[in-house]
Amino acid sequence: MCGRFSLRLQPEEIRQGVEEYNLHAHEWIDQDRFVPRYNVAPRTQAPVIRRSQPGNSARPGAESEEGSSSAELSIQTMKWGLVPHWSKFEDKTLNTINARSENLVSGGGMWNSLRGRKRCVVICQGYYEWLSKGKQKVPHFTKPKNGHLMLLAGLYDSVELQDSTEPLWTFSIVTTAASNEFSWLHDRQPVILSTQSDLEQWLDTSSQRWSEDLAQLVSRAYTKDSLLECYPVPKEVGKIGTESSSYILPISERKDGIEAMFSRQKQASTSTKKSSSPPTAKRKRDSERRERTLIKEDSDDEIEILEHPPPSVKKVCNQDPVLIADVYFGLLIASRQSQLDDRDLMIL
Repeated sequence: MCGRFSLRLQPEEIRQGVEEYNLHAHEWIDQDRFVPRYNVAPRTQAPVIRRSQPGNSARPGAESEEGSSSAELSIQTMKWGLVPHWSKFEDKTLNTINARSENLVSGGGMWNSLRGRKRCVVICQGYYEWLSKGKQKVPHFTKPKNGHLMLLAGLYDSVELQDSTEPLWTFSIVTTAASNEFSWLHDRQPVILSTQSDLEQWLDTSSQRWSEDLAQLVSRAYTKDSLLECYPVPKEVGKIGTESSSYILPISERKDGIEAMFSRQKQASTSTKKSSSPPTAKRKRDSERRERTLIKEDSDDEIEILEHPPPSVKKVCNQDPVLIADVYFGLLIASRQSQLDDRDLMIL
């Protein structure tokens, strides 16, 4: 399947990219509704290419008048997730972001009324697919190696809903069985239109009919897989509404950037936890041993820990006046060394 793609280019860049395939769009309908995104999700507005007659390009029900091989091409911004033209309300539970090629070939279901006359080309830079690894799903990004746009086969429709005054234009991406080169990633992939002949054939709705050639076009896997590259990208792309240029960059190219930053943060966090952890029994014994050494620094005798504070200097001096001189000069020396305040001398 194809449930997410990227188109972060500005409108002028998109026009230039389309012209590289020799497709010349004479207008862009509802261009102001398009917002460039790295992470285009279902129900998002995105540009598609279709053929139309001048003056009828924005009118629902005009498709029967459209589609001659000589009709001009238009780029039109549409909502991803097809809403059939017979709908009265938009059913948000309807899963129509993809149209299986097998259903188009068989002509069954809702696609039968669209496959002959409402074909379009979806513009993107590449698409995302998730590789299942046990309980985990790792997103991968697939894009052309040459950096050109990737053009996908699509179907579109328009409808006037009861609760709206404007027509709603929507599209779906056609998928087929994955090629041998990409079957490891997923069993489905979008139908990629890589040549001018494929594009012209898909966009030619002049006959208003489905043909065997079209059936073969959507049934075969992309035959130039060597021109594509696929690599794992950040898991954050799976969150709808998030945006980052890193979503289309290989994780391997970011090891010295984001991954290294998170690695350093983890190491710093671990170091902080270690330094703030309670001391081990060995460190506690060493600390106690150092404290005992400091206490016995000036004497080999064991120091007795007093349970009551010692008598004041004044009281000692009153009991033995002979000590007054020694105590006074001791306090004076301590005061000179900034160990005591001069007020301590007032005790005497």
